[in-house]
Amino acid sequence: MYQTLLTEISNHILTITINRPDKLNALNKQVFDDLDTVFTEVYTNAEIRSVIITGAGSKSFVAGADIVEFKDFTPDQGKALSLRGHQVFAKIEHCSKPVVAAVNGFALGGGCELAMSCHFRIAARNAKFGQPEVNLGLIPGYGATQRLVQLIGKAKAMELLFTAAMINAEEALNLGLVNYVVDEGELLPKATEILSVINTKSPNAIAHCIVAANAVFDETKNGYQIEAEAFGECFQTDEMKEGVSAFVEKRKPDFSK
Repeated sequence: MYQTLLTEISNHILTITINRPDKLNALNKQVFDDLDTVFTEVYTNAEIRSVIITGAGSKSFVAGADIVEFKDFTPDQGKALSLRGHQVFAKIEHCSKPVVAAVNGFALGGGCELAMSCHFRIAARNAKFGQPEVNLGLIPGYGATQRLVQLIGKAKAMELLFTAAMINAEEALNLGLVNYVVDEGELLPKATEILSVINTKSPNAIAHCIVAANAVFDETKNGYQIEAEAFGECFQTDEMKEGVSAFVEKRKPDFSK
């Protein structure tokens, strides 16, 4: 179904594997097209309640963009490429279902930007993160100048953007770029473990959490107002009724209906 992705649904978790191991899973036009298409399915398929994104093989999550594809671009073509990346990664960031990056190996350039568009990140111990674009006479084009600052703070983000330095998984953990560091064999099990817990919670409440939390970084929105509106909207849902009834009755809520 997809030229560059492998997909599998198990226990309501969709695992998306970027499958270009010979190119270290580098992003190209087809990868963006496939990601755009698969997230349309995520948005519309009720069987899917959460998502893991990872890369094929043990060397690389996504080692960056496929530079050969755009080395002769004009400025207008470069801008269009950046805007396409923004559109697809925003679709991931604003997905109403939790999306976790399981980072195996290199997450450089566009790969780091893809990981940052996910709601949180888990890294294997061999993971490496970085934005090396200044080595090419470029800047990041898929959101790193914004998301890296949001995630680790302006000063450290500026340092990494200016130096093109790679950081390892432990430093990424210390900076708050990733939530957990695990052995490579535990990467997907850890992501699955966390999402299996999340999948027992109210999907509607999770979706509203995503909207409200994302509003923190949108200067055009009042996050507190969005939170209040979302909080109020929850009161009209069957999930809220089930959650409150379960609390009163001292049982676990069932949000699977």
